[in-house]
Amino acid sequence: MKTLENKVAIVTGAGMGIGKAIALLYAAEGAKVVVSDINEQAGNEVLAELLKNGAEAIFVKANTAIPAEQEALVNETVKHFGALHIACNNAGIGGPLAPVGEYPLDGWEKVININLSGVFYGMRYQLPAMLASGGGSIVNISSILGQVGTPTSPAYVAAKHGVVGLTKSAALAYANKNIRVNAVGPGYIKTPLLNALDEATMNFLTTLHPIGRLGEASEVAELVLWLSSSKSSFVTGSYYAIDGGYLAQ
Repeated sequence: MKTLENKVAIVTGAGMGIGKAIALLYAAEGAKVVVSDINEQAGNEVLAELLKNGAEAIFVKANTAIPAEQEALVNETVKHFGALHIACNNAGIGGPLAPVGEYPLDGWEKVININLSGVFYGMRYQLPAMLASGGGSIVNISSILGQVGTPTSPAYVAAKHGVVGLTKSAALAYANKNIRVNAVGPGYIKTPLLNALDEATMNFLTTLHPIGRLGEASEVAELVLWLSSSKSSFVTGSYYAIDGGYLAQ
């Protein structure tokens, strides 16, 4: 029997990068997957790949920063598959780069809305659906910058720290209700988010990781899979770095 057999899972930001890798691995392990992304074309491409591989899956377009769209995402999931057991709140953006005293106000608002409020809105509607389904597991994607700072990404750092705190609060509230909530903190991962960086910047980022390379989206997906499955049944309220040694320095 596959690890996630007969489970229903939502993955936000599933159109590319880490979210795509998670959606594909969930499906490979037997889950019925709801691919969600604000990018309809990217989301449908992932859906097509899942269906080609024989998975049960649908695509639901949703902006995680809009509560009504998060509610609709959960409602559509339950309507189509009859339950919700797993959610990975992965959608996020990097935002502008500037120190706090120069940071654009619209950039702050956008990053906080997507990276922090979006996780709250997701759990706000996922949790009642999971209770009705008999329990489940939520994995929120934070970052190494959910534990440490960096000078020019104050909104991202604040949001990712907030995700860790929000995860702990939700985990405590639902620990005796058969719902586990955990956070994952990736280091720099080779995804389309890094495509705009030049070679020198990429080389510099690589040097920040003692293991000597950037991470792969598939490696993050393996950790998320474990946290989503019954194999991590005694784990809740935790933050797991997957960072090639970044935070050990």
